[in-house]
Amino acid sequence: MKKLELSRNKISWKNSGSSIFLVFNSFVWFIFTYIVLGDIITEKITQNELILYSAFFISVSISALIGAKLFPKVRIKAIEAWIILGSISTATLFIFSPSNFLINTIIVVILGISVGAGFPSYLSFFAENTKIENRGFTGGIIWSLVGICVLGFAALYMNFDMLQMVTLLTIWRFFGWVGFKSLNKNRQEIDVQKAPSYLELLTDRKILLYLFPWIMFTIINFAETPIVQELFGSEFLLMQLVTWFFVGVFAVIGGYLADIVGRKKVVIAGFIMLGLEYAALSVFSASNITLYSYAILDGISWGLLFSVFFMSLWGDLGQYHIKEKYYVLGGLPYLLANFLYVLINPIVPYIDDPSIAFTFASFFLFLAILPLVYAPETLPEKKIRERELKNYVVKAQKIREKYS
Repeated sequence: MKKLELSRNKISWKNSGSSIFLVFNSFVWFIFTYIVLGDIITEKITQNELILYSAFFISVSISALIGAKLFPKVRIKAIEAWIILGSISTATLFIFSPSNFLINTIIVVILGISVGAGFPSYLSFFAENTKIENRGFTGGIIWSLVGICVLGFAALYMNFDMLQMVTLLTIWRFFGWVGFKSLNKNRQEIDVQKAPSYLELLTDRKILLYLFPWIMFTIINFAETPIVQELFGSEFLLMQLVTWFFVGVFAVIGGYLADIVGRKKVVIAGFIMLGLEYAALSVFSASNITLYSYAILDGISWGLLFSVFFMSLWGDLGQYHIKEKYYVLGGLPYLLANFLYVLINPIVPYIDDPSIAFTFASFFLFLAILPLVYAPETLPEKKIRERELKNYVVKAQKIREKYS
């Protein structure tokens, strides 16, 4: 008897392989380059740190908007040049100076451009080279790889000095260019329509119903991180490793489920877990069990949200259009919210009762679920019903074979 197709359609590795590698390499590079930049600023700069961070995030924002406008016209060549810029800008960290503020500002601006200019296009490139019915699972694969790689890089980070880490990240980014260049051959071009204006996007109800909770989540997460760090103390690094381990495990699970039951249910589940973890911290913050339960739930939540909210959702919403503007709206809140950590971290020692902050975080995260309840599902209903039917037929066939 002819075997029936599995409930999940096969991924076209020929078309999506280069985009998977590109996104994976880029996220790992950004995560650790930003960590190293922070360490260098802390170690070498005694004043004007806030100005340097401001210059970095302003350059990220402006370059993202400019890149979203210019890159689609020559996307492949622009992405390749952007990756090379990333490798070069990472190497400039070698010349970061304790005394030359102008040079340091130029370095962080170039580094900000090497983060911001290309991120809308490489995420759009990913979305345009994955089918909507597999986009969640493919995004989950990427973030599972990122989670695993972060653990490996963390081990190196704890044993390398600053110069060795800068060298490693420079090589890693250049390796991203080599891999992308090698894998991005014989790729099928996809016809897409011109994207709406930012004003049209920001007045689109379905976009706002997802964008508002996402902005609220990123603000809460990065505002609470320095408070959590103070609470964990010396165990914060171990907590982060636990979190990234569970990101690696649950990103692919969340992505798979998002392609089966839809994006909306997975996102709501992620927000509920985030609300629960902060609610637990607000009541039982002195308990070690609560602290590590927080780390586990945080990893699960981030795994679900990375694969769906960051990777899939904005590509779904811009399904037939050039997607750079959609990913600007989805990506900038996450990138810019990192600045909240810089602003809040100095005042954390003066916070007498962190449970109040955790209570507010839990309340607003549960509040953020309300727009999601009214948000439309971005995975077409037809795709969900097709998979339900396939699953039903497969089960019926197994029952028939069992009793025949």
